[in-house]
Amino acid sequence: MTQTLIQTLFPLASTGDDTALRHPRITPQALKAALADGQEIAVLDVRETGVFAHRHLLFAASAPLWRLELLIDRLVPRRGTRIVLVDDDETLSHTAADKLARLGWRELSVLAGGTDGWAAAGYEIFSGTNVPSKAFGEVIEHEKHTPWITSDDLHAGIERGDNIVVVDSRTPEEFAAFSLPFAHSLPGAELVYRIGEIAPDPQTLVVVNCAGRTRSIVGAQTLIDAGIPNRVVSLRNGTMDWLLTGRTLAYGRGAVLPEPAPATLAVARERAAAVAQRAGVLRIDGAGLERLEGEAQQRSLYRFDVRTREEYEAGHLPGWRWAPGGQLVQATDEYAAVRGARIVLADWDGVRALTTAAWLAQLGGYEVFVFTPPALAALDIGSEPLRLLASHAPVPLVSPRQAHGLLQAGQASVFDVDRRAAFEEQHIAGARFSVPDRLYAFVQPLPPGHITLLTSPDGVLARHVAAELAARTGRAVQAIAGGTAAWAQAGLPLAQGAAQVLTGDDDHWYSPYAHQDVALRDAGFQQYLDWELGLVAQLEREGATGMQLVGG
Repeated sequence: MTQTLIQTLFPLASTGDDTALRHPRITPQALKAALADGQEIAVLDVRETGVFAHRHLLFAASAPLWRLELLIDRLVPRRGTRIVLVDDDETLSHTAADKLARLGWRELSVLAGGTDGWAAAGYEIFSGTNVPSKAFGEVIEHEKHTPWITSDDLHAGIERGDNIVVVDSRTPEEFAAFSLPFAHSLPGAELVYRIGEIAPDPQTLVVVNCAGRTRSIVGAQTLIDAGIPNRVVSLRNGTMDWLLTGRTLAYGRGAVLPEPAPATLAVARERAAAVAQRAGVLRIDGAGLERLEGEAQQRSLYRFDVRTREEYEAGHLPGWRWAPGGQLVQATDEYAAVRGARIVLADWDGVRALTTAAWLAQLGGYEVFVFTPPALAALDIGSEPLRLLASHAPVPLVSPRQAHGLLQAGQASVFDVDRRAAFEEQHIAGARFSVPDRLYAFVQPLPPGHITLLTSPDGVLARHVAAELAARTGRAVQAIAGGTAAWAQAGLPLAQGAAQVLTGDDDHWYSPYAHQDVALRDAGFQQYLDWELGLVAQLEREGATGMQLVGG
């Protein structure tokens, strides 16, 4: 995490237990009504992300208790927003409400009985991650009848040399991890903007794929709704189906995005403007933006730049966050947790913000605007600054070499607290992995005076968790300065693998792609695809969702 700003606000009492004030409780029935009353509300599930993914409310955003200080400013920027905290059974949510109250958020309540209480009231429980967006993709295919092609038919067409272009609508990083051998990387927001350079022949069949279903469907329908002359289809079930039918993927391919020529850009602008107009996207000028910013203490406001990372870092409007358009549609709950908030997208080129805004408007739950920056706008350079709120006094930092000495002398133990996937890829030799909210159980048995060292890839989360762990336990806890990256730079011993993972998949939703065993992988693929196909029926049982598609 780069350019992190540290702000200490209203430190929590440094007690060694998990006792928290009891906060107002809201019944499942009252929360169900609140989600439909048209007023702003954020439902935050404070369990670890992997636990959350197994069962949660549809419109709950994952905000783990021990990560709140890193996430809350971005998820819920307005301190007066109604927030409902959710867990399994109120075990964590009162502590989370206590923490947020001390950090300055004011309208806080706890779901009575947690997720268990919601289910007991007869309301729908969802599994998975980014569920509103993925369900939206299924609604699109269900209602718009988005055409698709099977892996068998695509493979046969490629083998024959048919006039076919395949575009992968995932992020460049995901594309580099694995892709169809013949696919072009073209993330979701870039589709209308750049497709004219990749498929200039109107007779070319355009196939949009992703790893599963959502971005294939949304990407294909984006091009169809924009009115490109080509026939467009999604790859049914994405690269999962490609592998299920016995084929192989390519790995490590670079993503090169072609720049649109003036003529193709002009056409793309016309198509994007028409799509945005049909979806009811509102354009605002400088005065309109100033008005929304002036009202940000009464109405939550998110401002996003949806261009590529390279473009954002080369120059963006001060205070605007980076949210590549495809991901903003695919994982909206990770960027904007407040239902009923305003979202403004910066329109630099007349295409990407408009096509992204059109989908957000149809997804529902937000009021969506597009703003065209002035030609001579002042710009910030570099990656997005992130602010970390602090609720405890900081603990001492220890250099990697000092930490190594303590470990060698048997005076300390080291725990990695960020993400299991990163831990398995590379970690400090001898480190164990634990999600933060289960650390206490592993630290308590250590001898008195034994030092607990915490690390994370860049050290930021470890520093925060170390402060909270020390305050709760009263034990000697230190964070490794610069985290595992600094340890590696110092040339100290590293290891790989999952042998020292103590908390299973609590921190993330385990991807079937991670299985080394092909039978387990394929079973995971089928389970995932069955789950995704079942989301439309779940939405029908859920009731009103705000999703509303417009005609093509």
